[in-house]
Amino acid sequence: MQISSAKPRVVAVLGPTNTGKTHLAMERMLGHDSGMIGFPLRLLARENYDRAVRIRGAGQVALITGEEKIVPPHARYFLCTVESMPLERSVSFLGVDEIQMCADPDRGHIFTERLLSARGGSETMFMGAETIKPMIRRLVPGTEFMTRPRFSTLRYIGSQKITRLPARSAIVAFSAADVYAIAELVRRHRGGAAVVLGALSPRTRNAQVAMYQAGEVDYLVATDAIGMGLNMDVDHVAFAQTRKFDGRVPRALTPAEMAQIAGRAGRHMNNGTFGTTTDVAPFDPELVARIENHDFEMLRALYWRNARLRFTSLAALRASLSQPSTEAGLVRARTADDEMALETLAKDPVIAALATSPAAVSLLWHVCQVPDFGKVLSDAHTRLLGRIYTYLMTKDGRLPEDWIAAQVERVDRTDGDIDTLAQRIANVRTWTYVSFQAQWLDDPAGWQERTRAVEDRLSDALHERLTRRFVDRRTAVLVRRMKDSAEMTAAVTRKGEVVVEGQFVGRLAGFRFAADAEETDPNARRAVTSAALRALRGETDSRVARVEGEADAAFALDPATARILWQGDPVAQLTAGAGILAPAVEPLASDLLETAQRERIRVRLKTWLDGRIEAGLGALMKVRRADLPGPARGLVFQVSETLGSAPRLDLEPQIQALDAASRRSLRRLGFRLGRVGVFLPALLRPAAVELRAVLWTVHAGLDAPPIVVPPGRVSVPLEAAAPAAFYRAIGYWPAGGLAVRIDMLERVAEEAWKRLADGPFQPGPDMLALAGCSAEDMAGILDSLGFRRRQQDGQDRFAAPTRKRKPPTDAGSRTAGRRRAKTDDSPFAGLRNLVQPR
Repeated sequence: MQISSAKPRVVAVLGPTNTGKTHLAMERMLGHDSGMIGFPLRLLARENYDRAVRIRGAGQVALITGEEKIVPPHARYFLCTVESMPLERSVSFLGVDEIQMCADPDRGHIFTERLLSARGGSETMFMGAETIKPMIRRLVPGTEFMTRPRFSTLRYIGSQKITRLPARSAIVAFSAADVYAIAELVRRHRGGAAVVLGALSPRTRNAQVAMYQAGEVDYLVATDAIGMGLNMDVDHVAFAQTRKFDGRVPRALTPAEMAQIAGRAGRHMNNGTFGTTTDVAPFDPELVARIENHDFEMLRALYWRNARLRFTSLAALRASLSQPSTEAGLVRARTADDEMALETLAKDPVIAALATSPAAVSLLWHVCQVPDFGKVLSDAHTRLLGRIYTYLMTKDGRLPEDWIAAQVERVDRTDGDIDTLAQRIANVRTWTYVSFQAQWLDDPAGWQERTRAVEDRLSDALHERLTRRFVDRRTAVLVRRMKDSAEMTAAVTRKGEVVVEGQFVGRLAGFRFAADAEETDPNARRAVTSAALRALRGETDSRVARVEGEADAAFALDPATARILWQGDPVAQLTAGAGILAPAVEPLASDLLETAQRERIRVRLKTWLDGRIEAGLGALMKVRRADLPGPARGLVFQVSETLGSAPRLDLEPQIQALDAASRRSLRRLGFRLGRVGVFLPALLRPAAVELRAVLWTVHAGLDAPPIVVPPGRVSVPLEAAAPAAFYRAIGYWPAGGLAVRIDMLERVAEEAWKRLADGPFQPGPDMLALAGCSAEDMAGILDSLGFRRRQQDGQDRFAAPTRKRKPPTDAGSRTAGRRRAKTDDSPFAGLRNLVQPR
């Protein structure tokens, strides 16, 4: 340690955050031929080390922290953590940053020791808050004071919901659980946040800060770790909590601590704002004025611990540690972690038996200063320190390499969640610290490299887990771009995949956007959808033009939904129109389409649909256009209204009015005047049946056909959900427990009448094959046709209806037909008994 008798210059550069104090100290140090600065955080030491290397070169600059030592042979400038400052070196300039940390209950005694004793040969500079000014004046007489004003203003803007905070905001909480909960909320509403808290390794914190600085996310959720000089582009600081656990008890933040944190808002000449979230009571006007004007109570005491320790015995060491200060304004620091570890180990008989010489006591104190980076398993940490000490005292002063290897291998795993990885990093940081105690190891450089590699792997894995959990890069990019007035770039692939600003966001199905199915968070889906709709507006008109110019083969009709498909995607819905053969076309609702565009699509699809109906029901359309006499034309109209088939009973008056020429004309056009119904056989093909089902469903105002008849089936079981009108509209007749295709039902009836020539009959396999049914089902079909069951030889046989003559065929005379129509026991009377499904 250098304490100059020539009274070197001692300067205290004091002021709020963002006053350039550290920048000034770096300039002053590099202006001397040698120098050293102690920082409160390893991150700050590393940041300023990198800066000095850029200016002076790597050969002249050293970095010394508890876990990292880069000391070139001819280093002239040393950037360190305060605890790791090599004060045995003589340097021209010496600085200590954040000197108000002398009042910190945990680390304050170390800063106070530097304030009292650490000096540069030519210049010493302390940088910090003005609150420490009276104590420096009292303890370090002759100090020059330099007050620096803040470069920018800091303004209070009240409370805001977390989801409404402006971009480039830092949200402050004081526990890992609260930080994670807030970060999750920000991810859902704003795309993501970086997180900074003490449990993270420096490498992970750097990666998170770099992600924020690069603009990949617009929000940072952090503990008060951001208050110590981390240089970030923060415009607003929001306090989500104003109480913290200080390692002993929960307590309220002091106004000075709030100002230290709030002061991170604004950088250099950029003004900043601060406030609270709606979960915290708004700040009272007096507190706001104190923070904005940097007006705080001056410190009246600093924490101190005796640094002149006696190692003659354990008792002497403990006594010297507890020695009070004789200097006014210096209060005994509360028991630190190293003291607690010493107290515990000193009670261990094995340890006490080993620590009997000054060298052994000094070594024990050195071991006790190995940090507990995890801060959650103090008993386990103390037991570890005991083993380290025992090995050092019994193994030739060296730690067994196989033992260290086992400890490191135990944590060298990148699986697990965030908390698991953070704990492993804390464990391996302990071994990194141990590896820099060169006298404890046979190969310190090798262990330094190995433990650092493990820490780096774990840190990278933790950064990846944090990013995966708390950052939705896609949403973050889209939310940020939507704030810009410029148009966003969008592209739609051949498969309909939508890419906005290089991010896959979903699929464009026709003219409707569907967000990525893997995005399950509703807020993120809304953000993605909003961005996609905004970006796709320029694509819409070209897609409408494509629809207008497409060949008919590009369109199809989905029979299950009555929707028109374009290139496989639904674009319009059929609705009831002027008639059953003239449904309307309604383009599906889309936020992308304007009224004129919807009409252009409707016109093109209606043209296609008319052609589809013409092609699918060509036989019916041909009959409708035929030049026929009045009675035939009326018959055709009624059959058209039922899509090509109707019960003969309903049409008997029109049929009886037909002359022979009309009957021939209808027969040539494919009309069949059967025993049971009037129909067109050409419309019984599967494609026509499917189309007829769609047209009936749309006209009836249903969402879907009541049933779907498998192609090629000549009969299907009756379903209660399907009305008789539906079955007849598709050419299937309810008969018994089945719906039988009308042409097959006609053949069954014809075959039955033929068999009656030999008396009552039993249906054979050929009749069952016609209807594709069982003997029981055939009995029901014959019952519905009016045939009478009789028991003969223990079996059901069927006899003719109660009448004398066969029913008419197409060739029957008009007079005979009229006479039979009036006879209650005609075969058609049996049709009135057909089973009607509900």
